[in-house]
Amino acid sequence: MHLIFMGPPGAGKGTQAQLLSALWKIPHISTGDILRACVVAKTDLGQKAQSYMDRGELVPDELLMDIVQERMNQSDARAGWILDGFPRTVAQAAFFDKLLCEVGGGVSSSGKDCDLRAVNLDVPDNILVARLLSRGRQDDNEETIRRRLQVYREQTEPLIEFYRNREQLVAVDGDRAMESVTAQLQQALSGDS
Repeated sequence: MHLIFMGPPGAGKGTQAQLLSALWKIPHISTGDILRACVVAKTDLGQKAQSYMDRGELVPDELLMDIVQERMNQSDARAGWILDGFPRTVAQAAFFDKLLCEVGGGVSSSGKDCDLRAVNLDVPDNILVARLLSRGRQDDNEETIRRRLQVYREQTEPLIEFYRNREQLVAVDGDRAMESVTAQLQQALSGDS
């Protein structure tokens, strides 16, 4: 199973990806977690990424692509994965197609005849802001959150149409109890497991 979890910041992508990763015994690959670890460790990548993250902007494609490629080449990702936080633009999705062919993810470059599914968790903005403020992360103040939502709408939302056109989109209402969202995801994806 190869899943991409999409949705605005605070939609519950990470939470749902962790739950399903444990249930289906496939790795949850979070580019956000990897980036935050790099920032804490003060790696070169972390220092480069920090300035973008502090402004609520997306980390440049080149940095994310290097991270994703390195992670997809690890042995635990061969049987399947849940990717959270990448791709975030149509350009990244096109790169990702090429990468999947190279690492043998069971996906053709055209996206046909593959088990890739893009799961979109949809949540209203006012709920997202409240959720993100309650997390208490240093980078989650209201101004930065609203900027991140604006960036998401401009740069990431076009992916919904990209994957819908390829008949790979699974849309889920993320504005419900966590258990209810998990159950809906399991039902929607059960034919793919």
